[in-house]
Amino acid sequence: MPDFTNRDPRTAEFWDQRFDQQFTPWDRGGVPGQLAGWLQTGKPVSDPQGQTPSCRLSVLIPGCGSGYELQAFCEAGWDAIAIDFSPSAVVAAQQAVGPWRERVVEADFFAYDPQQPLDLIYERAFLCAMPRDMWPRVVQRWVQLLPEGALLLGYFFFDNNPKGPPFGADRQQLVQLMSAHFDLEQDMPVEDSIPVFQGKERWMAWRRKKAL
Repeated sequence: MPDFTNRDPRTAEFWDQRFDQQFTPWDRGGVPGQLAGWLQTGKPVSDPQGQTPSCRLSVLIPGCGSGYELQAFCEAGWDAIAIDFSPSAVVAAQQAVGPWRERVVEADFFAYDPQQPLDLIYERAFLCAMPRDMWPRVVQRWVQLLPEGALLLGYFFFDNNPKGPPFGADRQQLVQLMSAHFDLEQDMPVEDSIPVFQGKERWMAWRRKKAL
């Protein structure tokens, strides 16, 4: 392992050092299988006559890392934006996604203001990159960004190792954080995890609740 000087994952420098030294064990080098399958069947991207809708569904990908999923969403017809607060991660993503590079934005998730209402937030190793004491803030930001009926979709990491990242949750902890504002619609094991997540992640879909 390289010798890193920054040990605080709350800072952009922590992630810059890892991207700059190409130490990214969380990077699978492509799109995970369940997302690829969901993009084929989960949401229509054209009408019955095969025309792309003029108002495309909007997705935000926070903590995008190398950004492979951005390209997948864009090619499936979504209006997708990927953000990361690490300049080095943004450069890596822009290099990886080619024609979609302008959709990778350097931004802080907690301050980013989407240009249009979101239909979906895609979660992939963002929550588990944050120390556990930040999770209530992450969940509250999801609540702020997603209108009623919108979807939080992706991969959630479960582990009790006190060290990280990745920082794992236990199921009860995650449900307690989410249940006030989200309903769990899908919860499935992941079959193609990379080693750092092997046997410890779930594919989950959480629907933003409607106000009573």
